[in-house]
Amino acid sequence: MKWSFPSLLLSLLLSVVRGHRIAPKVMILSMLTLASGRKFDGEADVWYNIPEFDVLTRNITIPGLSPLFPQVHCTKDGDICQLTLGEGEINAASSVAALVHSKDTSLEETYFLIAAIAGVNPKIATIGSVTFAQYAVQVGLQYEIDARQIPANFSTGYFGQGSTAPGQFPVFIYGTEVFEVNDSLRKLAANAAKAAKLNDTADAQQMRAQYAQNPDFAAANNVSGPSIVLCDTATSDTFWDGDLLGDSFDNTTKLWTNGSATYCTTQQEDSATLNALMRGAMTKLVDFSRVIVMRSASDWDRQGPGMTVVDQLLGPTPGFNPALLNLHLAGVKVVEMIVNGWDDQFSRGVNATNYIGDIFGSLGGVPDFSFGPAS
Repeated sequence: MKWSFPSLLLSLLLSVVRGHRIAPKVMILSMLTLASGRKFDGEADVWYNIPEFDVLTRNITIPGLSPLFPQVHCTKDGDICQLTLGEGEINAASSVAALVHSKDTSLEETYFLIAAIAGVNPKIATIGSVTFAQYAVQVGLQYEIDARQIPANFSTGYFGQGSTAPGQFPVFIYGTEVFEVNDSLRKLAANAAKAAKLNDTADAQQMRAQYAQNPDFAAANNVSGPSIVLCDTATSDTFWDGDLLGDSFDNTTKLWTNGSATYCTTQQEDSATLNALMRGAMTKLVDFSRVIVMRSASDWDRQGPGMTVVDQLLGPTPGFNPALLNLHLAGVKVVEMIVNGWDDQFSRGVNATNYIGDIFGSLGGVPDFSFGPAS
């Protein structure tokens, strides 16, 4: 490649400005590490001591990260890094903001791979599956009435802030209700992940068979086991469970995206993570078109036949270990796709043919879901 003087000068200036900053091609974002007797301690651990790459070669302490997870872990060449954000919306937003705005990072060309476990809707997918989302909906931003006190004509105790009943659009808009990411990149990532042979267990298969007794849960008993699924995710700090809440938040997801989103996973961090990344994109510190939301299904979001909600919530989770293993098995294919294809494709980015950003059009363009642009 021939360098013109202006481009060579710009490259040199960027090198000086960046100095010793980390500038990874891929940043893997994990959420939690569990102190338990399970085979794996958590989402982060599936990226450590693996044969494909070593992210423990360089460990960079960055002020403002979680006190429990104060370091970014990177390969020797700095191409691949991993960070644990901590659980819940506050931890996720704070850690990502600290990462993006740190003097030790240069993330303008970095791809962010959210790689974490989630609950799953048995109407859409099964435990152990790996999902890739286009929409993240923050379903916790609602009025809530205790189920024992809801009016007889209410289908749920949740309804939009400023509205008067379930099924109405919220009147008071915070701006974080819906985020949309690059669908072209999402599909590339999902296609790469399909090359992985996903893990499954006999315990997970037995649980699927129990769910299959409900004809509405046909997807839960996928005879081929876990698969790669394109579907969307709902964020709430409250770890909720049960068919009534599942249906309520499914309806919220559809309502707030004009029916565009297909709710299948539930988690506690993605809307917060995406909001912090979008704020960074507004100041040109990151590229929001380079974000991938990948969640593997560790447990169901509602009870199966013959089960109570408490049984489901507090009972065994046979999908946990397969979900953790499949984060690595599918995720490494996505990481390798980007790093190995950097010069040919990914250095220049993946053009988003859909709208990306929040409900206000903060990054430009007009949202293709119900809220529309801010007036």
